[in-house]
Amino acid sequence: MSGMSRIKEFNLPDLGEGLTEGEILAWLVKVGDDIELNQPIVEVETAKAAVEIPAKWAGRVQAIFHPEGSTVEVGVPIIAIDTDPGAGPVEQSTTGTPTAELPTPSAASLAAVEVAPEEGMVEPGLIGGVAPGGRTAVLVGYGPRNAPAKRRPRKGAAPVQPAPAQAVPAPVTPVQAAPAPAPVAPTPALNSNGRAGGGPVLAKPPVRKLAKDLGVDLAALTGSGPLGSITREDVQRAASGTPAAAEPLTVTAPATSAASAASFGADREQRIPVKGVRKLTAENMARSAFTAPHVTEFLTVDVTRAMKALDRLRERREWRDVRVSPLLLVAKAVLLAVKRYPMVNSTWAGDEIVVKESVNLGIAAATERGLIVPNIKDAGRLTLRELADAMTALVQTAKSGKTSPADMSGGTLTITNVGVFGVDTGTPILPPGESAILAFGAVREQPWVHKGKVKARLVTTLGLSFDHRIIDGELGSKFLRDIGDFLADPEAALLAWT
Repeated sequence: MSGMSRIKEFNLPDLGEGLTEGEILAWLVKVGDDIELNQPIVEVETAKAAVEIPAKWAGRVQAIFHPEGSTVEVGVPIIAIDTDPGAGPVEQSTTGTPTAELPTPSAASLAAVEVAPEEGMVEPGLIGGVAPGGRTAVLVGYGPRNAPAKRRPRKGAAPVQPAPAQAVPAPVTPVQAAPAPAPVAPTPALNSNGRAGGGPVLAKPPVRKLAKDLGVDLAALTGSGPLGSITREDVQRAASGTPAAAEPLTVTAPATSAASAASFGADREQRIPVKGVRKLTAENMARSAFTAPHVTEFLTVDVTRAMKALDRLRERREWRDVRVSPLLLVAKAVLLAVKRYPMVNSTWAGDEIVVKESVNLGIAAATERGLIVPNIKDAGRLTLRELADAMTALVQTAKSGKTSPADMSGGTLTITNVGVFGVDTGTPILPPGESAILAFGAVREQPWVHKGKVKARLVTTLGLSFDHRIIDGELGSKFLRDIGDFLADPEAALLAWT
């Protein structure tokens, strides 16, 4: 096997719903590590979640092309893996291209990796698989993308790569020229601006444009971003004359340190990049708010009996290790009400309304990365115990930042529990493609007329927003009324409806 054919470049895959880019949060491996098939190698944040991506091949990490904190387009190589490290050093190309400028395969070596191992066999991990004639469409398609990927190593090669290493033909040698922070064993001495002596300035194109517009010399700045890169805040501080705080360990500081230690400049403003989960949420909410005609109705309910029913449920032996919350009963109420009014579980498709049989119940969750709405697939088929377990797992996964894009796709109906923040209710915006969303407010002890007398009762307020193209006032009111009836007396509702 030739050196080039055994080196596999793994490209950032589309992690779901047509995502176009992802931010590298953390590399879980470094250059020279031996890895196994399906071993997690990198954590990437997409517009929906933070996801650990597994290795598509076993072997040895040969190169890491992008450092932590960088944003990479789908389809761009992020790591190279030597699938046969025991075969000896990797053969270098004879085109005269310096090893430090990896990846730049020659025409001969590109032809060597163009043919799949077996005719008609899909190369594992290659998006798109094998094209007609035995060609691998993905490798050919990456031709136009090689230029930007190649420029980044040239820019960072001088400060990262020790000169003697370029002459060593070992497999790890070309890798160390890649701009990955983890694989670099030797740490170059930093100058007064936090960069390797004489090294180029690290800054993204928008930051360079901002510096040019404000007349700021990037070479004179100390970068606070990953690998000492210059950020927008650095440029704005320099333009306003506000000195940056001394931070000698900028290169090794966590990526979140700059955000947590953010300070206001002389203009008393702070600019926060809109990306990831927040960017997707903003796009979805704006699209939904100005596409679907929203109507919101409210209902205040005495839930004293429901809270007592939960207490009795917790006392049962088989439920003692189960997380039981008021949200569980709200979810059950919604699922039962959908069976009575199936049109609520539908989507607008232009010239038709698509009514869904399965209820993929979304539960809005506030996380450190922003609001996400993972959903429980086909929740209407679950027993109450199964629903409780599914909700617990969903919330825990969301708060740990490990929700997969698949868990956030295909939702049909959503509940947002604003009550956990002490809020009575709200007018929630529909997730795109859904026709209804329920806001569950705080459960409070309030004076309530009960059996002709004013008594202290546990009361909550529900807010139902729905798409008026699909759900008219009568249907929306009946659906909300049934949810309220269940929460007012769940035992009687179960007997009457099931």
